[in-house]
Order: sequence, then C-alpha cells, then structure tokens
Amino acid sequence: MKELWSLFYAFMKIGGLTFGGGLSMLPMLDHELVKKREWIDSETLLDCYAIGQCTPGIIAVNTATFIGYKRKGVLGAIFSTMGMIFPSLVIITLIALFFEQFLAYEIVEHALMGIKAVVCALMFQTILGLLKKSVVGIASAIICIAGTAIAIFTNLSVLVIVLGSAFSGILIKSIEERMKAKS
Repeated sequence: MKELWSLFYAFMKIGGLTFGGGLSMLPMLDHELVKKREWIDSETLLDCYAIGQCTPGIIAVNTATFIGYKRKGVLGAIFSTMGMIFPSLVIITLIALFFEQFLAYEIVEHALMGIKAVVCALMFQTILGLLKKSVVGIASAIICIAGTAIAIFTNLSVLVIVLGSAFSGILIKSIEERMKAKS
C-alpha cells in the first residue's frame, strides 16, 4: 500500500507542475522516476512515453497509467493515473469557480506568459535529450528526418507518421538481421 501512495504522490507532483502538455513533462518524469526514485530506466520511460503517445487519450495520463501498471499492476495504474489527474482536477475546478475574477488580474496574464516561455525551453531540452537517446545510427537518423519533414510539410496524421516510423524501424532491423545472418 505504501508504494501505491508513493506512485500517487510522485505523479501528483508531476501532474501539478507540468504545463504545456505531454512533451514538457518528460524532463520531470525522467528526474522523478528515473533519477530520484530509480523505479524505471530511461529506455523504459521512453518506451512508456511512446506507447502513451500512440494510444488514444492524454499522453501524461497514458504514460502514468503504463508506468503505474509496470510497477504495481492494475492498482498501480489506478493510483498513478489518479495522482496525475488530481492536481488538474483541483486547479480546473478552482479556476472554473473564479474564472472571471481570475482573468481580471494582469499578474495572471504575465505569469502565464512566463510559463509559456519556460515550457518552450523545457520542450527544446526534451527534444535534444530524445535525439541523443533515440537517434543512434544512420537508419534512425533517416527515420527521424523523414518523420520531421512529413510532420512539418504535410497534414498527415501524427498516428500515421508514428505507425509508419514503427514499420520502417521493424523493416530496417529485419533487413539488417537477414544481412548479418547471410555473412
């Protein structure tokens, strides 16, 4: 039971301090779950995050659910998910109650501007970290460049790009393994 509450608390901290969506939460997940608590390694975190991105729903919640399940099964998934959504639920409820009064303060507008700016920096840091961990060879570099170009220059669904990249990775690995076996 203690570890279930630890999962709730860890994800509550992450959920309460994450602004800007799933990508901006990755550095916090890495710090809290990989470095501080040593519950998972960086590779597993990236795998859970990738699965969370590919499944329907909010990336942060999906990732919390997968990691909680990996740690403590169904109860771990429930506690992690509840921890991730609890701060947002409280904050959104309070904002809804005082929405008009909340927006009237100029300081709130300035605070949100500052938060948006730092979220950009966190996302940039996360992207660099992902590049270092994920682009490990020529094949992965080509998939990365192609996926980025397709995302920027077309209106193709992100799901199609992710699935296409997954298929490309599987295809390239199987060709490499066949070539190795023949040598």
